This record gives sequence, structure tokens and C-alpha cells, in this order.
Amino acid sequence: MNYPPKHHQDDNHNHMIEVIKSYPLAMVISVSNNQPIITHLPLIFENGKLIGHIDIYNPQAKLLKNNNDVTLIFSGPECYISPSIYSTPQLPTWNYIKVHLKGHVNAIKSKTALKQSLIKMTEFLEAPDHNYTLEPDNPKLERNLNYIKMFEITITEWEGKFKLSQDKKPNDIEAARVELVRTNPKSITLLS
Repeated sequence: MNYPPKHHQDDNHNHMIEVIKSYPLAMVISVSNNQPIITHLPLIFENGKLIGHIDIYNPQAKLLKNNNDVTLIFSGPECYISPSIYSTPQLPTWNYIKVHLKGHVNAIKSKTALKQSLIKMTEFLEAPDHNYTLEPDNPKLERNLNYIKMFEITITEWEGKFKLSQDKKPNDIEAARVELVRTNPKSITLLS
């Protein structure tokens, strides 16, 4: 049996991609000697794959190589839901949007691809205001290329966990949605 219950699961890849694009900081989980190694990294969804970068001194870097398996968790909006917002008697709960993915890693060794990817990721993360542009001739960028590994992840399993009070009455579902938006203003596009 999957948990949370089926009515809290969303199998729509487009919904999950929207979460990934809106909340790109992933918990990247690898396993070495039966021990999880976890790093928080921004990942960009591009051409059906996830692209990321990691410092070569991070212990997880050696695990982000060809055909190694990885588990990813993206965290969307979340908040405590007080029974006081409902029109019917309820218990306190926590609503959230999470995306769990599994995939295979492919190391990208090209320094040119790495440089272009870092520029592209910066551009994506600077949106919509673009207050900073990472220029290709930035000397600091050039100096640091030898200390960054680029990788891409081919997604093999998708699981969306959208616990949004779907088991409540329609007016209580709406009250919970309003509370989630109130505490996470960025979430309005995910919940429309």
C-alpha cells in the first residue's frame, strides 16, 4: 500500500515538473556501504532530465557517476493546518507538496558543457528579475571549473505526494488551500 493514501497522490508528471521548476532545491540521496549520503542541491529540469552540479570535495560527488542510482526529494509548499480554519470539526494536520523521484546518474565531463550549464542555471535561478548575469568570461567561473562536477539524472520513477485536505468537504478543502497560499505566497501557481 502506498502512503499517503491514493487521494493524496498525484501521478501527473506536469504537476510534478511544476513543483521541480518552482522549488528546485532537491534532497539528493545516494547510498554507500548501506549508509545514506544526502546533499541539498538545486537541480534544473531540462529535456526530460535533471541537471546538477556538485563540489568535487563533497563526499557524494564520487557517487554521482555513470549508472549509479539516486533518490531525490523536492519540497513544495507546506504548512500546519489548524482545525480553526475548517467549518467542520477536525484535528490538526500538516499539508504539503512533495515530489519523490528515482533515477540513474550520468557524469558529464565536458568543461564547456559545465560552464554553459552553470550560466544557464544561474539565468534560471535569477528569474524573473535577472539582477545578476554569470558572464562566460568571468575569471572566478574559469578558476572554479576544476572544482565542480556536472551530472544529469535520467528519471526512472515518479511519485507526487500532494496532501492538500482532499478528504475534506469542498469548503474545508478551499480553506486549507487559502491557508497554504497565505503561508506560501509562491505556491499560488501550483494550487490554481
